[in-house]
Amino acid sequence: MTAIDVIRSAMQNCERATMQLIDDMSDAPFTQPTARGGNHPLWVLGHLTFIEGSVPHVLFGEPNPVAHWAPLFAPGTQPTTDAGVYPSLDELRRTYRDLRARNLQILEQLGEAGLDRPTKAPPRGLEGILRTAGDTFLVMALHQMNHRGQVADARRVAGREPVFTPGVD
Repeated sequence: MTAIDVIRSAMQNCERATMQLIDDMSDAPFTQPTARGGNHPLWVLGHLTFIEGSVPHVLFGEPNPVAHWAPLFAPGTQPTTDAGVYPSLDELRRTYRDLRARNLQILEQLGEAGLDRPTKAPPRGLEGILRTAGDTFLVMALHQMNHRGQVADARRVAGREPVFTPGVD
């Protein structure tokens, strides 16, 4: 297995696992994961969409096509349960899928040899972990799984059972 195979698999598996939970919460997208608030499923999807849009910027210095959503979904933003301030879940899903498709296309175009290509514009403070294109794509997958945990907690708050429990039929 090559490095690009590992990265592609991680991205696909993490996306599948995360989107399964977000889709399950489409009837309760503002459920916060704790009694003290937290990142609800709609914010998580918006944040992941914002990050997907950031990848061409990190890699090549291109503008983020969803930069206008930065006040809602950029790192450090605080979610609100006011539905009126957010794009719809459907709009976020469509945009996420479009941006993810572009990023997968970029990954394929870079190929195995391009994974070591240095990034042009990693965010301040992340220069050490987003040094190369390969680092950037792998960190995206790991980042997604971090937020999947928040959606899993929101599902529990909403009274839903885990979707996967090893060893239990």
